[in-house]
Amino acid sequence: MTALATLTLLAAACSSEAPEAPESVQRPDNPRATSPIDWNVPGAQRYHRLATYPVYANRPPGEPIGNETVAEIAAVSDDGNIVVHTDAPAKRIGFIDITDATKPTGLGTLSLAELGDADDQPTSVIVHGEYVLVVVDTTGGDFANPGGRVDVVRLSDRTRVRSIDLQGQPDSIALSKDRGFAAIAMENQRDEEFTPEGSEEGDLPQPPTGFVQIIDLEGPPDSWSLRRVDFDVEAARAAGLDTPEDLEPEYVSINSRGQIAVTLQENNGIAIIDGRTGEVSSIFSAGSESVTGIDTAEDGTIDQTGAIEKTPREPDAIGWIGDDHLATANEGDWKGGTRGWTIFDAATGDVVWDAGNTVEQLAVRTGLHTESRAESKGPEPEGLAITELDGTPVALVASERSNFVAVYDVTDVAAPKFRQLLPTTPGPEGLLPVPQRDLLVVSSETDDAEAQVRATVGIYGYGEAFAGAGTPFPSIVSGDVAGAPIPWGALSALSADPVDENRLLTTTDIAYGPTRVLGVDVAQSPALIDSEIVVTENGSPVTLDVEGIAGRPDGGFVLAVEGEEGSGNELVRVAADGTVEEHVALPEDIAGALGGQGLEGVALQGDTVWVALQRELSTDPAGVTRIGRHTPGSGWEWFGYPLESTSADGDWIGLSEITVYNNELLVLERDKRNGPDARLKAVYRVGLPDDAGVGSAAETPPMLTKTLARDLLPDLRATNGWVQEKVEGMTVGGNGNLYVVTDNDGLDDANGETVFLDLGPADTALGG
Repeated sequence: MTALATLTLLAAACSSEAPEAPESVQRPDNPRATSPIDWNVPGAQRYHRLATYPVYANRPPGEPIGNETVAEIAAVSDDGNIVVHTDAPAKRIGFIDITDATKPTGLGTLSLAELGDADDQPTSVIVHGEYVLVVVDTTGGDFANPGGRVDVVRLSDRTRVRSIDLQGQPDSIALSKDRGFAAIAMENQRDEEFTPEGSEEGDLPQPPTGFVQIIDLEGPPDSWSLRRVDFDVEAARAAGLDTPEDLEPEYVSINSRGQIAVTLQENNGIAIIDGRTGEVSSIFSAGSESVTGIDTAEDGTIDQTGAIEKTPREPDAIGWIGDDHLATANEGDWKGGTRGWTIFDAATGDVVWDAGNTVEQLAVRTGLHTESRAESKGPEPEGLAITELDGTPVALVASERSNFVAVYDVTDVAAPKFRQLLPTTPGPEGLLPVPQRDLLVVSSETDDAEAQVRATVGIYGYGEAFAGAGTPFPSIVSGDVAGAPIPWGALSALSADPVDENRLLTTTDIAYGPTRVLGVDVAQSPALIDSEIVVTENGSPVTLDVEGIAGRPDGGFVLAVEGEEGSGNELVRVAADGTVEEHVALPEDIAGALGGQGLEGVALQGDTVWVALQRELSTDPAGVTRIGRHTPGSGWEWFGYPLESTSADGDWIGLSEITVYNNELLVLERDKRNGPDARLKAVYRVGLPDDAGVGSAAETPPMLTKTLARDLLPDLRATNGWVQEKVEGMTVGGNGNLYVVTDNDGLDDANGETVFLDLGPADTALGG
């Protein structure tokens, strides 16, 4: 059958003579999903995102903008106004003024090369009155001879007043509640590329073993003294720790009694030290956990039927809940990681509660699952902090790979209650509550200048005083079926549901397979993905790079599929149950003139099919892409669409979506930039052409006239987060509202946040 004949059938299926419509899109084998979480926490009882400050904005004068610069661990001045953060790749610490928490201001940096050696790296930092204590790793790659120091820097003028030799390689530092002492985890970390005799590469033991240093802070800095705390190897062995002869302390936390809790991550252990006497009061194993209902295969599919068996927790960050319980973020290292967090009885070492698969489920529900980590440690909880909100003890847990902070009420340590999810930029590591100002500072350690996804310091404000700041997150979630959330991410298109005014259709692109059509209930807030239909062909699921969807009145769909090459671009007609009915290739000459970007949208107008090409054909001049129209009996016609221009290196302008509204075309146009560099994310009106278009790639198409209808940048910036690059989906629902959604690329070269915009009545949203 010819493409023309096939498209004629496709259009006929979408005409007014189509069969009586079903109730709406729904999973054929399951009821609609419901959300087990009430995401609508009152403004007075939750955090609000106030600002996202890019660390590169605080770089020294003359430093290239593309240099790697991050924020890992942060501390704050006593008045809560100055944040100090470590930046190991750039070998410096940074200073940020957050007096106005909505407008952080860079105050410059202090290079460790000015204090010691150019290879020195900061690992942690605290503020003690007028002094900043900067913990510095001076090992320089000589793992057998580790070294480190603490530089005491006056906050007001950034001059060093003392340097203290730590006699080993340090990691974390914590300040006691009474400010009488600080404790430092002396990791003496292993060389991951060294192979001990009889072991595997990166394995232990690799002496020297680690220990803890206590700095007594009485009097001026020149009177401060060190106390070294070593661990008893046989006690560690008796506790069941891995390789007890080479302990590697990772993170420290101190309670109001002066007890120091230390994670021994690679050894899968926890130690308790009396900070006043320096005696190790207990050491116990963090134990193992079997976790079911998780994705354990890196295969492009979010398959939540996997499991890990009796896996060591290998905790990283640790925090005291009161004086009797400890919480750990079980990031894992070389042998473990259980994708969650755990609460222990500090006196006995017994597990009081474990998160199991619930952290990973939070990632899946909010489109933040990272498939590239499925075989490793999943969301990889790394950072953790305990604070108090309105008198309620709260645990904050950061997912390093899924880029969020989960907030829990831990009033009942045996049954924590999830409260809220905070989106971050990639690699959230440092969690810094600022209780004197009801703020939370999150520092992110991942910086990718090429992808324009940069390390940041995020500021969040708790309570009524900040209500209304930033748009709520999440804006779209999925519901659960049979105890598991509907997996989603990389939403690449939107369409109205032709038979239900309060529902939309969307799809996942090639980032996740198989291809599924998702039903979205927009009468709920956040919008709820409550159904899925898997696209199948010859009885088997298929994975297509879907970039456009149009709902048909008969319950089926038309998908716009973008191929790796021009010939792979096609329209796919799918039945209501997900069965592929027809493939419709583009005309050969059009497909042959396409580059790496092709079909990006499809819309139906009665018998007429409209498509948008993302970028220029090779036969067309720069700055002109095409919109195609197919009508039964007439075949394909092509019209020129004038793209906006860009002068930024590596940037380009293209189309992302097309829809029909009030006898006009609405076209979504965007640049390839994100974050503060984003310049174009906009909806344009295009009048429906009265004249015919051209039929081939060789002919010069008549140009359409466009009018700016809505600049989306203010809407995207209103989140107070990182402006997303891929504004990919747009439609006008049956209820008359304009909807827009971003594609998070499955967290590949992106921070993963999906922004779903309900912009209200389209007439108003588009300027009348």
